[in-house]
Amino acid sequence: MKIQLLENIKHSLKLWMVLVAMFMVTAITSVAQEPNEKSVSAGEKTRVEGVIAARDGESFKVITKDGQDIYTVNITPDTSIKSNTMGVFRGGKQYEASYLLRGLQVQLEGHGNSNGGIDANMIRFNEVDLRAAQSLRVVSAPLEKQTRVNADAIAANKERIAAGEENAKRMSGQIDENAANTAKAQGTADAALAEADRANDRINGLGEYDLIKTIVVTFATGSSTLGPKGQAIIDEAAAWVKTQDRRGWMVAVVGFADSTGNVAKNKTLSEKRSNAVIGYLVSKHALPLTRLVQPFGAGVDDPLASNSTAAGRAQNRRVEIRLLKNKGIAGN
Repeated sequence: MKIQLLENIKHSLKLWMVLVAMFMVTAITSVAQEPNEKSVSAGEKTRVEGVIAARDGESFKVITKDGQDIYTVNITPDTSIKSNTMGVFRGGKQYEASYLLRGLQVQLEGHGNSNGGIDANMIRFNEVDLRAAQSLRVVSAPLEKQTRVNADAIAANKERIAAGEENAKRMSGQIDENAANTAKAQGTADAALAEADRANDRINGLGEYDLIKTIVVTFATGSSTLGPKGQAIIDEAAAWVKTQDRRGWMVAVVGFADSTGNVAKNKTLSEKRSNAVIGYLVSKHALPLTRLVQPFGAGVDDPLASNSTAAGRAQNRRVEIRLLKNKGIAGN
């Protein structure tokens, strides 16, 4: 029964990945002022970390993490594009350029070209951030479409307003009537503009999130079984969650392992641990799958403590349940 439950969860991930926009688009949309367009001297070696703000053919714009600067990056036939699962600029899975999506956080190295941009030698990204960018594209597409529709309505209303004003000049006997019609059309245009602004605000907020709380559940060495102690920790957290305003909340579940054993085994073990926690959240506490973010097994990455001691390894054998609030979905 537990295996079937986990299989159902895997099949359902495609449905709730629209909520994964929590990762890193914040750097693009939360900046209070326009970033500075940076130019790189021809031949100058450059390294940039930031978020893809726009994609145009074989080039894209990347905004630095602090939101201050923006660079133009060109993808060449020699550009190496990989995930950084084994460390930045080391190892990882090879990807096509089509995976470089708006909202993806990247690290890149390259040299300046004659146009002031960067010809990228290598581009790296985290696979969790890739899933976030893919989900952002799914979620934002209908909102962007609505924004274009609203913009067209605004343009059409402005044309009608201009026509009404011209008729008022030519037909003095209907000035008052035309003025009333113009005011009405202006009100419609203002309403459409306000709706477009609201849609844009929702799009801009999709990548912005606040970390509300992190619940840590530890595991025994080599085990992915969620024991009574771990269940009690989750039960206590679930009781607290029920007392909160949960609009726009998402749950990210990430599994970890200590350094005991080989890397591949620990990667698989950390994934099993995250799935065990998800299974308990769904079966015991009826957590909607639409609240979940793509589960992830980080293996031995990101340890809380040193793996050189038994106490440190005990802290590292864990699953983190991260409670997040998506500002775009919550409407903030």
